[in-house]
Amino acid sequence: MTRFDDGSAGDADYGHLGPGYAGVRRPDPRIEREVWDALGDARSVVNVGAGAGSYEPRDRIVVAVEPSASMRAERPHDRVPALDGTAEHLPFDDGAFDAAMASITVHQWPDLERGLGELRRVARGPVVILTFDPVVPERWWQPVYVPELYEVEARRMPPLERIAAAIGGTVEVRTVPIPADCIDGFGQAFFARPEQTLRPEVRRAMSAWSFVAPEVVERYERELSADLASGRWDAEWGRFRTMPWFDAGLRLVVGRP
Repeated sequence: MTRFDDGSAGDADYGHLGPGYAGVRRPDPRIEREVWDALGDARSVVNVGAGAGSYEPRDRIVVAVEPSASMRAERPHDRVPALDGTAEHLPFDDGAFDAAMASITVHQWPDLERGLGELRRVARGPVVILTFDPVVPERWWQPVYVPELYEVEARRMPPLERIAAAIGGTVEVRTVPIPADCIDGFGQAFFARPEQTLRPEVRRAMSAWSFVAPEVVERYERELSADLASGRWDAEWGRFRTMPWFDAGLRLVVGRP
């Protein structure tokens, strides 16, 4: 397991990526409702790989676990402080919480099965995982402009079937449509706003970009900028600007004992 200077326990260095993260990766209220609905009537929730606290419920007892010091420092004042820890070694008794959750983080875990097994162990009720399907479900413009980015994502994002098997019990996979004005700045959130992906701070908040070679990033910026300026992008992909929602592979995996 790679451990970076700030304690990051996955394959990405959040000591570099973390500063400013919370300003870009804000919880979108429509996605938030989907997550909270999946938690059901749980009153106590452990959030593992909690990062800056996106999608944590604010009306329940929450314990957050996050290995990166930089990400713990990004947590807003209305979030509980996060404990320093990893998914694979949760310091809690069996069944200590009504529910467990993890939001767009399992692809970072060095031992997925052990981490999800720990979530199942400490949760009496649902285990809720917000993640992306590694297979892009619909053709859209960004994988065409930068296929290298989605090759990285396909390697890192675990198959939904693997997540479901590791959670065990009865598992449901829910599609989470992404709204066109989504305020959570993951890369797929900008399907209708391509100009935003040219901002370095936006790309820095999506860890997959840190695995793409600088010359690929430069090509993406150059080609997308040119096509937006000439109108070529709108001629081929402009329909995305009018779509209120898009399925870019965001999924909720909900496991119940």
